[in-house]
Amino acid sequence: MELPDLSPYLGQVTFGGLAGYAVGYALKKVGRLLAVALGLLFVAVQLLAQAGYIQVDWTRIQRDVEPLLRQPGLQSLWERLLTTLTYNLPFGASFVGGLILGLRAG
Repeated sequence: MELPDLSPYLGQVTFGGLAGYAVGYALKKVGRLLAVALGLLFVAVQLLAQAGYIQVDWTRIQRDVEPLLRQPGLQSLWERLLTTLTYNLPFGASFVGGLILGLRAG
């Protein structure tokens, strides 16, 4: 039994893996920076509220934000992302693998 020639896919797999790794690494760095910024913002708001400079209506914020998180667009975002990434399967599969490695390395 002869194995199929996979050389046409080698470039796609290589590029997909490298691109996925770069995106995963960058996402982790940006995500970490965003988490720190949001955390500092929350602490600043709490300090200002405790000092009496501002008053935060957390119930209203929760009421306004919850419907945004339940929108069908957000629920199908993951499905659309997977469809896009697996459109060209050799590239998509190596991209997802590289993305996971980049997220772990970042």
